Amino acid sequence: MDSLLEILSKIGGFVWGPFLLIPLLLGTGLFMTIRLGGLQFRKLGVALRHGLYDKGEEGKGDISNYQALTTALAATVGVGNIVGVATALSIGGPGALFWMWMTGLVGMVSKYSEAFLGVRFRVTDEKGGQSGGPQQYLKRGIKGPLGKILAFLFAFFAILASFGIGNLTQANAVATGLEDSFNIDPMVTGIGMFVLVGTVLLGGIQAIGRVTSAFVPLMIIIYIVGAVTVLVINVNEIPHALAQVFTDAFTGSAATGGFVGSSILVVLQMGVARGIFSNESGMGSAAIAAAAAKTNHPVRQALVSMTQTFIDTIIVVTFTGLAIITTGVWTLGKDEAGSMTARAFETALPGQWAGTIVNVSVAFFAFSTIIAWSYYGERCVESLVGWRGSLPYRMIFTVVVFIGAVSHLEVVWTISDIANGLMALPNLVGILILSGLIARETAAYLRFDPKLKATDEQVRQFRIDSKLDWV
Repeated sequence: MDSLLEILSKIGGFVWGPFLLIPLLLGTGLFMTIRLGGLQFRKLGVALRHGLYDKGEEGKGDISNYQALTTALAATVGVGNIVGVATALSIGGPGALFWMWMTGLVGMVSKYSEAFLGVRFRVTDEKGGQSGGPQQYLKRGIKGPLGKILAFLFAFFAILASFGIGNLTQANAVATGLEDSFNIDPMVTGIGMFVLVGTVLLGGIQAIGRVTSAFVPLMIIIYIVGAVTVLVINVNEIPHALAQVFTDAFTGSAATGGFVGSSILVVLQMGVARGIFSNESGMGSAAIAAAAAKTNHPVRQALVSMTQTFIDTIIVVTFTGLAIITTGVWTLGKDEAGSMTARAFETALPGQWAGTIVNVSVAFFAFSTIIAWSYYGERCVESLVGWRGSLPYRMIFTVVVFIGAVSHLEVVWTISDIANGLMALPNLVGILILSGLIARETAAYLRFDPKLKATDEQVRQFRIDSKLDWV
């Protein structure tokens, strides 16, 4: 097992290393930022207003644009925001938070691009629902064998990721958190999750959208309140923490406490890898949820999807990171990463409240990630074998939830990291190839409706006048 883990770690190190995914992720984000004229900065306010004020657009789709946003948030605001951030800081030091921010800022436009394509090239499936994502837009937008190969690779690795990072690791996090806080046997948690996940999956994307829209905002608010309390108690440490973040991002971190020190390359690698693990920008997964939204133009839903990365990384990850840095627990070493956030919360919250809030947050975050990723995986299965693969996939996925709750998963974590990286590769290549289309149609729509206030009828007429009546 040790030799297998060592081999997988080397593969993961290459995939997430400085010669493959890191430059491709950052490079694609920077390229699209320039090509779209800093869209994520110019239109963030408009996008947040449009996404949070859900007036119910007309158009094909299975869920509202707000439900599509919360479904994507459900998949991304998870263990990566708590344990993932702690892992990055415990290995890379405070500077890793800077590179998580950079990944988030350029990732916003990557998320926009993939969501745009998800809606732009979505199709109506055999059951009348809307299906889209890289598994569709890569083969429909890029003609010839290349598009088909890229689409197949994405779907294959996304299915692997759905069982790994979207299921086994998340179920394990739920079971561990509930055992730590309430002494609930993982077997009991596994059975309970088996029933709950199975029930939600029977209802399809509509049920997933209703569940995520109900409790995702609440769970984020509860967690943020706890983190804010920590920062208020340690307010005098915030300037020093921010100085460490910006300084160590370009120099590495010196050894202190249980921390062994890190080079600039390690800081960069951990920041980017954990950043993309947290917000999934560039991976293509959120485009699958965006494609299910009721929207009358791809630009409108893509802007809403873009805000997911902002909420995940610039807000939730920042609060977690600063709580860990200001309390100094990041120096405890990587072996303590799993408990770092809880220890940071303990500095401000009395009694058992710290551990309870963190562990319950992990449990809710992880559960929401499971149900969102089940939809992503199912859509990819359908793209490979047709709709008849949906029911077997749901059954296997639900059983795997139970397995994850009662297992030890060090190898699975490593495989999940690799699958995450490999599903991002074909998607990022596709975004670059289709960047001209994204830029042209985005510019045209925003000249027509810069504040996203056009009525449904006006948007329909714009599509007809532009000869782009494909939504």
